[in-house]
Amino acid sequence: MFTKTISAAAAGLAVLAATLTAPAAAYASEGGGTKKVRLRSGLTLTIPTSWKVVKNGKDWVRIITGSCPTLGTEDFGFRDWGCHSFWVLGPKALAIGLHTFQAYKSKYGYDPATDVGICPKSYQLYKGEWKLADKGLRQVGRGHKADYHRWAGTCVDKKWRVKLHYNQREWYLPTSKILVLDQWDDPRLSAILKNATWS
Repeated sequence: MFTKTISAAAAGLAVLAATLTAPAAAYASEGGGTKKVRLRSGLTLTIPTSWKVVKNGKDWVRIITGSCPTLGTEDFGFRDWGCHSFWVLGPKALAIGLHTFQAYKSKYGYDPATDVGICPKSYQLYKGEWKLADKGLRQVGRGHKADYHRWAGTCVDKKWRVKLHYNQREWYLPTSKILVLDQWDDPRLSAILKNATWS
């Protein structure tokens, strides 16, 4: 699905194309140690060595933090389900970030689609309504503040009955053209972003 989404963006749509330091004990429980992952615009994150980094160019980077049943399948991509991860998205991803693949605006949340999406947590459910639950500025490394939004989302069945809840957290850096997006409420991510470095 990841490949299909990128191909569709390129071919079919020319317009589309906690503490301040990360606790060592938390990383030790991940299998020990950390590694650095360098992303676009000089952003570098320090993450547990057990996390997997999957890149499709600089604009679609997924950091897998746990179980990911779609990894290695054609369903792997932004609109898949059950993959514990977060995304670091760049300009090409931001150019298609709203419904009908319009450019991303942080006040609406990242949701590229023309139809109802699959629930991030279950392939048997669909994305329901979401509403703004929190916003403000958040630190992403020294000297960089992100426009932060947390969207409280629901997952519904075919009769539109709410079955699950999830949050979509977004850290948007407009000057660097980076969006960090998390649909799994990973408790380590805020500290990792606060301690990011820039070069």
